[in-house]
Parts: sequence; C-alpha cells; structure tokens
Amino acid sequence: MKISVRNRLFQLAAIAAAGIAAWFFWQTYKQNGLPQGFAGGNGRVESSEINIAAKTAGRISEILVNEGDFITAGEILARMDTAVLDAQFREATAQLDRAVIGVDTAKAQVKQRLAELDAAKAVVLQRKAELDAAQKQAERTRELVDKGTTSQQTLDEDIARYEGAKAAVSAAEAQVAGAEAAIGYAESQVVAAESSVEAARATLQRIEADIDDSVLKSPRDGRVQYRVAQPGEVLTAGGVVLNMVDLKDVYMTFFLPTEEAGQVAIGSEARIVLDAAPQYVIPARVSLVSDVAQFTPKTVETAVERQKLMFRIKARVNQDVLKDHIEHVKTGLPGMAYVRLNPSLPWPADLQPHLPE
Repeated sequence: MKISVRNRLFQLAAIAAAGIAAWFFWQTYKQNGLPQGFAGGNGRVESSEINIAAKTAGRISEILVNEGDFITAGEILARMDTAVLDAQFREATAQLDRAVIGVDTAKAQVKQRLAELDAAKAVVLQRKAELDAAQKQAERTRELVDKGTTSQQTLDEDIARYEGAKAAVSAAEAQVAGAEAAIGYAESQVVAAESSVEAARATLQRIEADIDDSVLKSPRDGRVQYRVAQPGEVLTAGGVVLNMVDLKDVYMTFFLPTEEAGQVAIGSEARIVLDAAPQYVIPARVSLVSDVAQFTPKTVETAVERQKLMFRIKARVNQDVLKDHIEHVKTGLPGMAYVRLNPSLPWPADLQPHLPE
C-alpha cells in the first residue's frame, strides 16, 4: 500500500513537472519564435478605472446598476437623497422672488423722487417770481417815500415782503437739493436690489447644480467593477459609490529590453494575444514608451548591464475594435503583446488580426 501511494505521488510530480516544462517551452516559443524585426512581452489587459463619487455629503437613495453591468455614457447609475437640497431650492426661489419685488419697489421710489424734484424746481421758479415782484414793489415804494407821497411804514412792509420772498427762494432751492439727494439714494437702492436678485439667482443655480450632481451618471461607456457603497449609507463629500472601468481605453502593459525598446516608436502597430483565447489576434498601437528604465542601473554601467534594463511599453487596443466588441472586453486577462520594430516588414501570418464574429 505504501509503495503504491509513493508511486502515485511520483507520477503526480512528474505530470506537474511536465506541465511546467511545457508552459515554459510555450512561452519561450512564443517569445523567441518571432522573426527578425519583431518583439514581444507578456502582460495583462488593463483599462482606466473611474470612481463614481458623490459631489456633496449625503445619503444614497438608490443604486441602479450591479457589478459587471455594461453602462453607457450619460446613463444614470445612482441617486443621492435630495430632501435638504429641495428645501434649500424652495428657500432660494422665495428669496429670488422677494429680491425681484425689491427691485420694482426701488425703481418706483426713484420715479417718486424724480417727481418730487420736478415739484421742488417748480416751487423755486414760483418763489423767484414772487421775489422779483417783491423787489420791484419795494423799489417803487422807496421812490414814493422819497417824493413824500407814501409812508415809511409801507416801505418797511414791502421790504419785509421782499426779504421773506428771498428766504422762500432759498428754502425752495434747499428742497431741490434734498430731492436730488433722495434720487441718488433711491438709485443706489435700485442697484442694491438688483445685486440681491443676482445673488439669489446665483444661489439658486448653485443649488440646482448640486441637485443635478446628486444624480450620478456614467461619464463614459464601460462596465461596473465594484459597488463600493450601498443604498442608505451616508457619504462624505467625494465619497465613492461605484467603481467602473472605461472600456474605450483598454491596453496591455509589457516590458522590453533596451535594444528592442529603443526601436519602438509611439504609434507603432502592435498585436495582443490573450492566453484565454489564443485563436484571436487583437490589433493595437503603441501609446507609451517609458523614458525611464524600470531597473535602476549601478553607478558605473557596463554595456552588458545596460542591455539588462527593461522599459515599459503600453499597447492600446484600437478604438474601432473596442466599439464593435465592447461586450467581450475583460480586464485582468493575461497574454502576450507583440510590436513590429521594422515598419517595412509584414506581420507573420499567425499575428494577422483575427477577431470574434
């Protein structure tokens, strides 16, 4: 019995070793089997992640999507509770209405003060006419007194009327100045009332924006990756509700040694082959060639050491491919990325683009 168990263990170990050897042989074949002018490296499919977060603090009212759901740009993903914002909106609306009425009232005050100014100016003209008449009467009376045909008392009375008329003119002119000052104050009240209207409108717009932002929408086409929070939870400002991946920005990051990385240009054609679906060849283009090596060299480098440096390369899947096969995109899958170092060379037959129907 012990011998058979031991033999069984040896058989399993041999099978595992054979499998590992076959895997390394396949990787070596895929890498070293490339013709001259091509290079490749292994990596994983990645895409940009986006956090769908609440702009302001509040309670989650509902979440309309689940993990793994495909979503489109502009689609409503979740809603925050807006009871407080709705109350603030109504309050701001009432303040705006009151401010608008205040503008009308201030303008009516300006009209009233203008009418008062016209009336004051008319009184000035009247008082000046009365002053002119009193002056002429006093002069005539003075001539009669000099001739002895009237009494000094009459002259004194005419002079008193003249002085009274002069004082009345000064009082009327003071009323004009007061009316003009009142107009300036009334006009300043109009400006203040109009400023109140603009402030109320700005407050209303801000609250409207907060209410709109309480409806969380997808910024791009993609897929929900995680539900970070659940309905009923209270979040702080910026609290994350969902995490999504942008399926229009899919790429594979891999590494090449110095000699090969130096020949890769931005925009060069690339190919991606996934381990899970080796029958398909996905067209891509190089979108990044790192300008910094991933391994820090020693202070004194030799030519051999420089050849060991590895540079990060990013191959981005073509947009038209993503658009037509967005439901097949899965991030995290391992595979191989290949680049063409010499643009004049044709791609090998097994690296020609081949996509699912």
